[in-house]
Amino acid sequence: MNAAPEEANRATDMTSMDSIRREYERYPPNGFRRFTRWFTKRIPTRLYARALLIIIIPMVLLQSVIAFVFMERHWQTVTQRLSMAVTRDIAAIIDVLETFPQDAAYDDIIRIARERLELNIAIEPPGDLPAPRPKPFFSILDQILSEEITRQIRLPFWIDTVGNSNIVEIRIKLEDKILRVFAKRSQAYASNTHIFLLWMVGTSLVLLVIAILFLRGQIRPILKLTQAAESFGKGQRMPDDFRPRGADEVRRAGIAFIKMRERIERQLEQRTAMLSGVSHDLRTILTRFRLQLALVGDGPEMDDLNKDIDDMQSMLDSYLSFARGEAEEDVGAVSLTSVVEKIAADGRLRGATVTVSVEGDDEINVRPNAFTRLLTNLVANACRHADEVAIAASNRGRWLTIAIDDDGPGIPADAREDVFRPFYRLDAARNQDETGTGLGLAIVRDIARSHGGDVTLSDSAMGGLRAVVRLPA
Repeated sequence: MNAAPEEANRATDMTSMDSIRREYERYPPNGFRRFTRWFTKRIPTRLYARALLIIIIPMVLLQSVIAFVFMERHWQTVTQRLSMAVTRDIAAIIDVLETFPQDAAYDDIIRIARERLELNIAIEPPGDLPAPRPKPFFSILDQILSEEITRQIRLPFWIDTVGNSNIVEIRIKLEDKILRVFAKRSQAYASNTHIFLLWMVGTSLVLLVIAILFLRGQIRPILKLTQAAESFGKGQRMPDDFRPRGADEVRRAGIAFIKMRERIERQLEQRTAMLSGVSHDLRTILTRFRLQLALVGDGPEMDDLNKDIDDMQSMLDSYLSFARGEAEEDVGAVSLTSVVEKIAADGRLRGATVTVSVEGDDEINVRPNAFTRLLTNLVANACRHADEVAIAASNRGRWLTIAIDDDGPGIPADAREDVFRPFYRLDAARNQDETGTGLGLAIVRDIARSHGGDVTLSDSAMGGLRAVVRLPA
């Protein structure tokens, strides 16, 4: 009956998807969007890591700007002035050598250069200069000193600034001699710049450590609030040490969460108390019915009435249990293998062939009675309508997954969500049993969701139904 509307809806969905695809092809994402997607996939997802990046990245960028803009300019300017002064002293020595007569050993000019200019010089016989040495990859001194000698002296020269030596050697070829000069590196090079950089980096590291410690103190209340919310979502007790702390916004969020939890718990308690009172009143009426029927006597009609009363009593108990949802039970550690094997043994007593496989960690944290009832309802329902049942449990990573397959008649795809509604019963298929009240699967889903998980139904490879329970580990 509903085939035509479903086909129409499916066609409408396909048409809308095609229009979206054509619109996407017409207006593809620009470069900024592509970069945003690429960057979003590669940055950390946790708040603590992102907050660290917010602190570290600006600090690194600021230091980079200072180091490569301001410090580079300062370093280069100071080095240029120092190299200019050394080159002027060497040029003055050359002028003195070429202008005024000297003694044969040049003792006076060597003494003046050493005492007044702090330069050690030597005058050697004429000859060729050594071959040029390979230039360093990065050296401001080599570049600037060479430029100054070329600009001021304008004679062939050879310099050696490579290495960690504190001495810079300069050779200048004169007309009839070679002037050899040894100068301290600090005279031509701003060497104290490294100390400033070390102080800047060291101070930044200290400030970064302080910022990280402060940031951890600000993130910790958010993590506590997250853990409390996750525990409450799984039906567990909230941690005893949870208190609203941190910044005002975090405190307000924590207080709002506590009030929300209290309102939900009061609502559940009020609902349970109300249903307990309704159950007590209805049980009183059912007891009166039993007494009146007992006074009337026996007979086929009385047997049918007694059976109806028993069904009403069973339905009332089941509904009360469903409404309570086992919410008052505490979470505890149980053995997954033990629970599954016990339920499988109960299924074999019903006449079905039940196989079990368990993988991963055997210890799980659940509400024991509620979890046992969840699996019992599913396995009992499968054994009631099938000859072979397979239970596969896997507790790996962050999720506990339990799949229950059978070879029964299954449930139509369009009714797999309806069977989770309270008191819903299929007219023809698995739930056609006289003892059922229509609450088994409703209780199953209620227990699973109270643990923070869910239950889904699908086709089984064995030909029947597959029920998958997925709970956070």
